[in-house]
Parts: sequence; structure tokens; C-alpha cells
Amino acid sequence: MHAVSPRQLEIFVAIATTGSVRAASERLFLSQPAASMALAELERQLGAELFARERGRLRINDRGRELLPLAQELIERHAEFGRRAAGEPAELAGEIRVGASNTVGNYLVGDLLGTFASAHPGVSLRLGVANTARIAQGVLDHDFDIGCVEGPVTHPSIESRPWRDDRLVVCARPDHVLAGKKRLRREDFAGERWVLRERGSATRALSERALAELPEGRTVLELDQSESIKQAVIAGLGIACLPEVAIGDARATGRLVVLPTPFLDLRRVLSVLSHRQRYRGAVLEAFLAGLGR
Repeated sequence: MHAVSPRQLEIFVAIATTGSVRAASERLFLSQPAASMALAELERQLGAELFARERGRLRINDRGRELLPLAQELIERHAEFGRRAAGEPAELAGEIRVGASNTVGNYLVGDLLGTFASAHPGVSLRLGVANTARIAQGVLDHDFDIGCVEGPVTHPSIESRPWRDDRLVVCARPDHVLAGKKRLRREDFAGERWVLRERGSATRALSERALAELPEGRTVLELDQSESIKQAVIAGLGIACLPEVAIGDARATGRLVVLPTPFLDLRRVLSVLSHRQRYRGAVLEAFLAGLGR
């Protein structure tokens, strides 16, 4: 049996999740040479490299990716053993890496993290924001312990569960010609200029489904942030489908209006993603419970 220590596993996991020896050593309060030596010794003991060395950089390989969730589980079980052995209800401690798609990360981060952060101040929360496709890939690669996204994700290694309802709205400047119509019809949107999210985002996918039910228009701009799209609409560059939660401030100040489109189904469900192989220790279980699992 390999005499692998919990510290070696911590260093391996830190390097894998931060992407570099330098960042891992800073997180663990080690010198870079000490972290490098620990990784080299771990690989020697295992008889296999866990990272590909490319021009001085480390990139986790297939072997490392296979062992990463097991290493994370062993670290968490070791910490849990210590808490139970102490015979006291010790405060939860550790780290959760959360990936959130843009709507969640930019507008619902308080709902996602606030209650847990207040209840468990000893747990460090790290948040990464990207589109749905990138967050799902991050969960698959174990870059994130949990993902929260706007669109449906179907992958055999990912468990997806509903979190809360959400919806998009079609918005425009108050002086837009469509804003002055009392009752809009599908044909009123013929030839309209649209500002859309980038491909790979759930907002883009739902927008495209809605646009497919309208007469042909023209995509004049593609942007990767709802805030940028909101500003483009305010500037008069076109109209857009945006999350209702993203335009509350602009509506309140009269910079944007919502165009009534009862003939379009713009509802969606925000989902929580987790890797089926990811060990759910006390910290992760508490986080999931806080989301209304």
C-alpha cells in the first residue's frame, strides 16, 4: 500500500484546482519548492505522472483527473474524522468551489451563497462565473464542486436538480417604435434588430427558440454579458431577450421597458449541477441542504 499522506493529497488537489504550483503553495502557505517536491514524491510513489508538463506549466492528465475526486474525498473524510474524534460539534471548515452561469453569478449570488456564508463562516467560498456550457464542463473536470446554471444540462456524469424558476423578457428603449404599441403581435417584430448573448449560453438558446416563433429579424450584435446587452439596448442598438432579474434597475429608472409578448414562452428553471463521482462530505451536504435540496 502506498504511504501517501493527507498533506500530499492536499498539495495535489490544490495544484489541480488552482492550475499552478505557485498558486497552490500560496493557498497552503508552503514554499514553491516544497510543493513541487511533494508532488514529485507523490507521483513517484504512485508510479505515474498526474500532470502533463508543457513549457513549465502543469495540466492535469487523464490519470490525475481520475484520481482527483478520490483525493478530495480522502481529504474531506480525514477532516471529518478529526471533527468526530474530537467529540465536539466543531464548526464546519473547508472550501467549496462554486461555478455560476452569468445570470446567477451576477444577479442572484446573494440567494446562492448568502445564507450558507452567514451560517458557516469557517467555509471558504470560491465563485467562478461563465456561461452554462463552461460551468458544466468545469463540473465535469472537477474545477467546481457545484454548478448553478440557467439551461438544461444532460450528461451521464452530471446530476442536475431544479433550484428556482426564472424567465426572460423582451426589452427595448422607451422610445422604440414597439414600445408605443398597445398590443403587440408576432408580425410586429418583422425585421427587428436583435442583440443576443454568445453561443453556449442558456440565455442565447432560449432567445433563439423564441425568435424562431417570430418573423425573421437581424442579429446586429453578440455579447457575452447581460449587462453589456442591457447597455446596448439602452443605447438604441436593438432589442433583446434578457433575464427579468437583470433589468430591474433599468426599468425602475425608465431606461428600459418590457415589451409584452404573451405569445412567447420565456420561462426556464435554474438548476444545480454536481458530479456523480464527487464525494459529498459534511460541507457539501450543508451547502446543498441550504439550496433547498
